[in-house]
Amino acid sequence: MTKLKPVGAPVLVVDDDPKIVRLVRTYLEREGFAVVTAMDGRTALQVIREQPPQLIVLDLMLPELDGLALLRIVREDSDMPVLMLSARGSAADRVYGITEGADDYLAKPFSPAELVARVKSILRRSGAANRRPAGQAGQLRFLDLTIDLDRHEVASSNRPVPLTAAEFRLLAALVRADGRVLSRELLLDALYGATPVDALDRTIDVHIGRLREKLGDDAERPRYIATVRGAGYRVVRTVRE
Repeated sequence: MTKLKPVGAPVLVVDDDPKIVRLVRTYLEREGFAVVTAMDGRTALQVIREQPPQLIVLDLMLPELDGLALLRIVREDSDMPVLMLSARGSAADRVYGITEGADDYLAKPFSPAELVARVKSILRRSGAANRRPAGQAGQLRFLDLTIDLDRHEVASSNRPVPLTAAEFRLLAALVRADGRVLSRELLLDALYGATPVDALDRTIDVHIGRLREKLGDDAERPRYIATVRGAGYRVVRTVRE
């Protein structure tokens, strides 16, 4: 097999198990990814600040600084994609990981080939969020929100609203629907595309909850996003483009 030349920013693999680190690194490098590694949370944070990766494969249980604490720090000022790993693989654990800002969640033990597929899927989705089809407007305007499709940025009355890649995709999908109800299934498609993933309807509820919080929205008296019980979600008013 011809080894592909690594291109672009590296993938950061963070795990305190050297066997897992070697395995993941080997599979990612076979697919042409540059890889850097860290065995604890504090070292990983230093790497992130000095050499920002294009994606983080992050174990939940780490010495020095655990995975959730590191994820919260990253999410304070970045929407860098994160694939979380954990020996705890229940539905509640997956939802919790997504709630804290992970883009995807993979339970241990896992297939290295599946991990590589998920890394590629996450990067495709995050890349698509920053690209717009030919002829599409570069911005959407909705009430006091400005959604910049090129820069992947949202502002409320000219005040930046830091969103994760997943939150941005959901907001853009709802705004483009222009008041039509989008089911959780359709929103999962907007979030994950056609790539099959082990996703839960509850994942959408979690992301919508975080999106509302960042927008200062109230689920009971919504200004931006309304819940249509038994059907899904929609924006409250129509969009100007």
